[in-house]
Amino acid sequence: MTSEASLNALAPLVFDGLNYQVWVVCMEAYLDASDLWEAVSEEYEVPPLSDSPTMAQIKLHNEKRQRKSKAKASLFAVVSSTIFTRIMTLKTTNEIWNFLNKEYEGNERVKGMQVLNLIREFEMQMMKESETIKDYSDRLLSIVNKVRLLGTDFSDPRIGQKIFITVPEKFETTISSLENLKDVSSITLAELLNALQAQEQRRLIMRQERSMEGEF
Repeated sequence: MTSEASLNALAPLVFDGLNYQVWVVCMEAYLDASDLWEAVSEEYEVPPLSDSPTMAQIKLHNEKRQRKSKAKASLFAVVSSTIFTRIMTLKTTNEIWNFLNKEYEGNERVKGMQVLNLIREFEMQMMKESETIKDYSDRLLSIVNKVRLLGTDFSDPRIGQKIFITVPEKFETTISSLENLKDVSSITLAELLNALQAQEQRRLIMRQERSMEGEF
């Protein structure tokens, strides 16, 4: 597989107007990896060639034109038909990028409200008895990552504290052991999750062993 084909395979999913913050991060990384980000982020015109251009000048001129054309085609290819009809008349890739940013990122007030709603959603989360530690932590991190994408800091210790106080009573032994071993504030999120998952795994093994004993 060629490098260009590999990049095409990694192109972001089609943007349909939802989850812009996630899409724009993926799209920027894709354009940068494709050596097209400059053609999008900077507004520049490719000047015409002089009457007697050198081969190097012709090559550079063609490369710049192709880069801008590829960047525009890349943006057109990863938006829905509804969004395409809104950007198809824009002349430059920079105009397209700025339009999408203004239209879908929202102003500071809107972003602030989105952050508040996400934080409220985070605070309301509780781990279900039937849920695994991984499922619960993934659910929390999904909310946290949306907050971070909106430009608001959300620390790992805050996530750890949330897990500490919302896991079911069956994890009390692990929580107490961690509290006795070290200062709770110094426990990393990874340490906490590893400890809870280890207890979860031990409980699963014990249940399996009891089940096997009951068969005899």
